[in-house]
Amino acid sequence: MKVLVIGAAGMIGRKLCERLLRDGRIGSRDITDLVMADAVASDLGAGVAFARHVVVDLAKPDASMTLLASRPDVIFHLAAIVSGEAEQDFDKGYAVNLDGTRALFEAIRALEHYEPRVVYTSSIAVFGAPYNGAIADDFFHTPLSSYGTQKAICELLLADYSRRGFLDGIGLRLPNICVRPGKPNAASSGFFSNIIREPLAGREAVLPVADSVGQTHASPRATVEFLLHAATLQSEQLGARRTLMMPGVPASVAEQIAALRRVAGDAVVARIRHVPDPVIMAMVAGWPAHFDTPRALALGFRAEACFDDIIRTHIDDDLGGTFVR
Repeated sequence: MKVLVIGAAGMIGRKLCERLLRDGRIGSRDITDLVMADAVASDLGAGVAFARHVVVDLAKPDASMTLLASRPDVIFHLAAIVSGEAEQDFDKGYAVNLDGTRALFEAIRALEHYEPRVVYTSSIAVFGAPYNGAIADDFFHTPLSSYGTQKAICELLLADYSRRGFLDGIGLRLPNICVRPGKPNAASSGFFSNIIREPLAGREAVLPVADSVGQTHASPRATVEFLLHAATLQSEQLGARRTLMMPGVPASVAEQIAALRRVAGDAVVARIRHVPDPVIMAMVAGWPAHFDTPRALALGFRAEACFDDIIRTHIDDDLGGTFVR
């Protein structure tokens, strides 16, 4: 099996590649060629015979044809400009998130006798208020951000190109990925991770919203499992509706903090400081918090059982099993 990961240097991309390098297979099929592509170089997989890196900007002309030179069987398309940055830089957001994605789909279409499985990461940002209860897969798309609009358009393209037989696509609307390791990024939802990650590392965290704000969360580990499982599903199981919402753990900020207290104690929680940010508060007001995911569950997708498990996963996977008390 030949595998291409686009966005391999990102947080989820790197964790996915680490898993692919470790397992050497997806499902029952061995990986014979793994191409890890991103706009920045990486040393991941050095010395692994079946792995190689490609530095490429998806928004550049002919980038997609370069990536498809080996005709990969499975393509994980994770590359994107995150929500906050896409809102601040309109042109860049559309160039990468929409134009780059369509260029990839068009490059696939241009190759004869070629129909790869494309696993595309979408977002809950495709939905927009007002909400009434849990949001199902078929909730009306009224995105309230440029990022959400770009993702919604790409979902439609994925379905249409799949319908026409140009590719075999599956889109995953990811819940909030938490706890994200590393440094804070430009994502508007970053505070959900910051208020857990930074205190566990002995640093202060700023909470810009009320603790009543809620979201549905899944760990990076669970997200990698989503991607791998999506790569193995049969096309007949998906039907015409090619994008589905992934499961997760619904939790308010207050419930996140309570879980942090149970796992790490009061001294860690005391490192969280509430500093309201009207801009972020306004964006959060347009996000859905709870989801109904029976289709994903029926297809075998699974997340953590509770937010305590998400925190423990972060401690085990990213902190070497310990934290600053």
